[in-house]
This record gives sequence, structure tokens and C-alpha cells, in this order.
Amino acid sequence: MLNKIFGYFSHDIGIDLGTANTLVYVKGRGIVINEPSVVALNTKTKQILAIGEDAKKMVGKTPANIVARRPLVDGVVSDFEVTEQMLKYFIEKVHKEKFSILPRPRVVIGIPSGVTEVEKRAVEDATTNAGARKAYLIEEPMAAAIGARLPVQNASGSMIVDIGGGTTEVAVISLGGIVASRSMRIAGDELNEDIIQFAKDEYNLLLGERTAEDIKIDIGSAYPMKDRLESIMRGRDLVTGLPKAITVDSDQVRQALSRSIMEIVDSVKMTIEETPPELVADIMDKGIILAGGGALLRGLDKLISVNTKMPVQIAEDPLTCVVRGAGLVLEDIDVLKEVLVTTQYEKSPKVG
Repeated sequence: MLNKIFGYFSHDIGIDLGTANTLVYVKGRGIVINEPSVVALNTKTKQILAIGEDAKKMVGKTPANIVARRPLVDGVVSDFEVTEQMLKYFIEKVHKEKFSILPRPRVVIGIPSGVTEVEKRAVEDATTNAGARKAYLIEEPMAAAIGARLPVQNASGSMIVDIGGGTTEVAVISLGGIVASRSMRIAGDELNEDIIQFAKDEYNLLLGERTAEDIKIDIGSAYPMKDRLESIMRGRDLVTGLPKAITVDSDQVRQALSRSIMEIVDSVKMTIEETPPELVADIMDKGIILAGGGALLRGLDKLISVNTKMPVQIAEDPLTCVVRGAGLVLEDIDVLKEVLVTTQYEKSPKVG
């Protein structure tokens, strides 16, 4: 009863709880928060010092007793208590400007499609403990497809490839359900690691994670480009221990990223192989849609198109597809409730 009363003073929200960034959509208002999924913690006192943008500034720059870390690894909750605190922070931030003693919103939250029942339960519990009166789970590729305005409830096939920070989700969707899918833990973070490894192997240079990500964004590509781009890698020389700067070009970075990118392409091909031929015909007409931050890697659409012999398009504003999809479900939850995930804990014992 109290939940209902507090619910009247709360904003219902959609959350894309990503490995790299958390985005929050408020019903009736759109996307209001886009911050890194990073929490700075004092290890001595267990006190949380900063969350989101402020915490990301501390990554790699903290003293021994402070750690700035991500509570999600590969799209899955790795630190339950810290995830809970982070969600609580975002829920309270949304309600700051509105009179609300105790916010109790309904929350639609995205999860990777390959997660176990235990991992689903962890997200659900973290969300309700953070202040939600009801947590609805939606698989990220489904949310991304809805956010990209694909006709997910029609009897025609739609294919989405959502490349986030921790996971890549490939799914074929028809009649409000996922027909064939692949969830792999190779995505943006893995590409950063490839650049760090390349610098170590080729130049004995130790790069920071943020530097590697900046290089990937500045000159990273998946397919040969007309213009060759250059960037400076700054890090520590592993031989002398002194600072060192090296100029690298886009061809070298593409070579460094190629193994991980080809694994993503292979997972797209495997998903197509598992798809019924009628739906493959639909996808050949409409094309494959790319979403998530990884979709912005130069030439990735061309590479997937060449390897699958299908048209490939990048969704409009790919970074926000999942949270926009969660928001659209929230706006019309009665019509779209069949796209939500039910956990085994809430299945009704009654049949028929």
C-alpha cells in the first residue's frame, strides 16, 4: 500500500545498466542521465566517494586506499552492494527536482540475453533494494531493437547486433520474441585490451585503459579506409620505466583489433545460420541493424556486410538504443509486456 502511495510521487524509469555507461530514461521526459558505470570506493572505510562522471575522472589516478572500479563486468553484476549503491544514486538523482520523500518508481532494466537465472536475480534484487517498487527485466537486444524502431511484434524477422562495452548481443527477433541469438563477452572493453596488448608487444609501451579507448575512438577502424589517420600513444616504457610517446596509424590499430572484430563477425554469421530461412529472407530485405557504442567503429558496417552478403545499417543514435527501447516499453507496458523477461521466481504455478 505504501509502495503505491510513494509510487504516485515517483517517476517510472528505464535503465540501460551498461558495463561502460549507465543511461536513464524517465517516462514522459526522455533520457536524463548518461554517466559512466564507475564507482570510487575507500577500501578502508568501505565508503563510496563518487559515482559516475566524478568517479571516472579518478580511474588510474587514485592513492592505494581508494579504488575506482566498475561494479559490472561483461554486462553482469560482479559487485552486488556497489551496483545497488550506484542504482540508488541514479534513482535519487532523477527525483531530486521533484517532491518525493522516498522514491518508489517502476524500473525497466536491460540485461544481456545470455545471463543465467542467478545473474537475472542479482539485477532484480539490486534494483528493488535500490528503491524500485517493481523491477522489469528486458533483454538488451530486444530493447535495442525496440529503441531502433524495428517492428519486433510483427511476423517478420529483424536482426540486431548490439555491441556494448562488455558484451556483444546478436539476435533475430520476430513476433515479440528472440528466435536465434548469441551473447559474447567480446565488445568495446576487449578492443581496448587489444590496443594495450599491441602497444606492449610492438613498442614495450604500457598504456592506460583511457588512453587505449581514446586511440580506438580517434583512429580505430574495422575495414580499410581511404585516408590513413594518425594518433600519438603516450605511456610508460617497460624497459626504461620512463614516459614514452609513439605515433601509430589507423592501419596498425585495425590490425590490432582484427582478431576480436572477426569473432564478432563470426557470431553474426553463426546466428544467421541458426535462423529459419523465411526470417533470413526478411533480413535480406531489411538488412542488419547495428546498435551500441561499438557500431560507431569506422567500417564495421561494411565489414559485416561483406562477410554476410547482406545490407547493414547503423541505428540512429546507436549509443542510446537500449535505454530508448526500455523507455518505450515503460511508456506502453501493457502492450509490450510480452517482450519482458520472466524469471523462474515469478512464474505462476497455475497453468492454463
